[in-house]
Amino acid sequence: MNSLNVMPRHPLQPYWDIALASVQADALHEALELDLFRLLVDPGTVKEVAARLTLDVGNTGYLLELLWSMRLLERQADTSVPGRWRYCSAEVATYFFDSNAPRYCGDAWRFRRQSLRHFGGELGTLVRTGRGGSAPAATAWREAARRQIAQEQRAATVDAALAVVARLPEFPRVRWLLDLGGGPGGVAIALAQANPGLRGVVFDLPEAAEVAQANLEREGLAGRLQARGGDLVSDAIGEQAYDLIWCSSVLHFVPDPAASLRKILAALRPGGVLICAQAELPDGSTEALEVLPYYLSLCMRGRRVTRQGELRRALAAAGFTGLESYPGVPFPMAPVTVLIGRRSPI
Repeated sequence: MNSLNVMPRHPLQPYWDIALASVQADALHEALELDLFRLLVDPGTVKEVAARLTLDVGNTGYLLELLWSMRLLERQADTSVPGRWRYCSAEVATYFFDSNAPRYCGDAWRFRRQSLRHFGGELGTLVRTGRGGSAPAATAWREAARRQIAQEQRAATVDAALAVVARLPEFPRVRWLLDLGGGPGGVAIALAQANPGLRGVVFDLPEAAEVAQANLEREGLAGRLQARGGDLVSDAIGEQAYDLIWCSSVLHFVPDPAASLRKILAALRPGGVLICAQAELPDGSTEALEVLPYYLSLCMRGRRVTRQGELRRALAAAGFTGLESYPGVPFPMAPVTVLIGRRSPI
């Protein structure tokens, strides 16, 4: 058969794809609003789905077809009616977008979509004036910790943390943990479950610490872990108190990262370990495209996102030894660099 593909892909296609991606985002948003992936745990036809949810049959078919093309649905021929399909949720949708799933992440996904669109609306103002919107209120941060951040920790962050500590020879001997900026406490809970001898503190802003304490109590870990509200910049976090500090995306928000790193080092016991999971801006354009769309809002609003390799140098300057670096670790929304540093045992 002769092919009509006589020309290579048009150079504008990647940028047309960017515009088209908003349609995919809207389709996923609508599917989550309809709780479609829970409904389609069991296969259904277009007519069955439309009847169950009181939708227009024709346009429901187009929505299901788009979700199938996005690999969120699978389809199989309906043997009773030639040419008709039965749709069911694909594995990734069942795992993360079925509202009954333990690792459901739909609320977090919708929250990120909304906040990114809000930032997109401010981007022109930020470029022209350098001024943008205000920081979220305390109540919004509490709700984010309770719902969106908790979902993302269960969906991605916990797996990354467990993969990192599995490579850490010190982890079986860890007795005291500081989960710095721990949000709802998902990482601390997972590490305590992986190490039965581990005790420690989840430290975050008071609004998030309230959420973490409730989660620790619900998991039956309040006897080993406690949540404490405070500010890394102004409040004490302890002196030579911890064998392991997990610090995730905290240094973006402190005015003097070098001072914070020195404070973190002082909180470690001799021979203690810091695991710092933090996005950096890569040097290569392909890698940067994975990071910049999400972290651009932090950069433009005056938060610090270091360049590739800069944070490792900052850890060395603060006095950390035995440095290890793992770039491109999967995290919610965008990959991060995981840096491991140690306090000298002497």
